[in-house]
Amino acid sequence: MTSDIQPLPPYQELDHTADLALLVRGADLEALLRHAALGMYHLMGADIPPAGPGIRQRVVLSAMDAEDLLVDWLGELAFWAESRQLIFRAFTFHDLSPGHLTATLQGGRVGHLEKHIKAVTFHNLRIVDTPQGLETTIVFDV
Repeated sequence: MTSDIQPLPPYQELDHTADLALLVRGADLEALLRHAALGMYHLMGADIPPAGPGIRQRVVLSAMDAEDLLVDWLGELAFWAESRQLIFRAFTFHDLSPGHLTATLQGGRVGHLEKHIKAVTFHNLRIVDTPQGLETTIVFDV
């Protein structure tokens, strides 16, 4: 017997009046952070660098809760993308909780970004538990 239920996409762009928004899903916090990063890169129009040795970057973040951690995480990645044209394709989380993460990122430089993100906002940001895992909507100031 086959199921007619299609799996939900890890992220999808949402219509938003002046800014950019993403609906992001993940089985757990690690998957949510990974999908949010890839979704943000998609919004920026950034090509994911090919596999290879590339550039490695260690990130350590502390936050009050999972929502703060998500904003800090995406803010850090947006900083590297905007200031150094660095886009990461692989994320290895060594330590992860709703208030802390330690990760090693691997990626490379890209030629350009189609859209620039000024900030990751807290506008209506709430990570919710669903039967499929975690879900949130993130609004980006462009």
